[in-house]
Amino acid sequence: MTSFKAVAHAKCPRCRQGNIFTGKAYGLKVQKMNETCPHCGLRFEREPGYFYVAMFVSYAMAVAELVTACVGTYFLTGYMDGPWLYLIVAFATALVFAPFNYRYSRVILLHWLTPGLQYQPENKK
Repeated sequence: MTSFKAVAHAKCPRCRQGNIFTGKAYGLKVQKMNETCPHCGLRFEREPGYFYVAMFVSYAMAVAELVTACVGTYFLTGYMDGPWLYLIVAFATALVFAPFNYRYSRVILLHWLTPGLQYQPENKK
C-alpha cells in the first residue's frame, strides 16, 4: 500500500495494515483512536501530549478549507458584498469538516510529521 493510500485509509504508519481509528470518519459514534496498532503493536501516542501538535495541523487544514469555501462563495454569488453569507458558509464549512480534520490531522502527524516512524513491511507481532 502506498503512503498516500495508507493516509487516506487511516492505516498504521509502520505496517500500513492496522487501523488507527476504530470507526468511520463520519458517523453517529464518537471517533475513537486505537491505543496500539492491531497488526504490528505500534503505540500511536508516542509520548504524553503527543497529539497536541495535531491541533496545529488541524488549524492549517481548517484555514485552507475556510478560505477555499469563502473564495468559492464569492465567485459563485457574483461578488456579493454582504458578510452574513460568508459567515454562514464559514460556520457550515467548519462544522462539516470538523470530524475530517480531527481524524486526518492525527493521521498526517503520524505519517508525515513524526521523525523515526517509517514504513517497515516486515514488522509483525
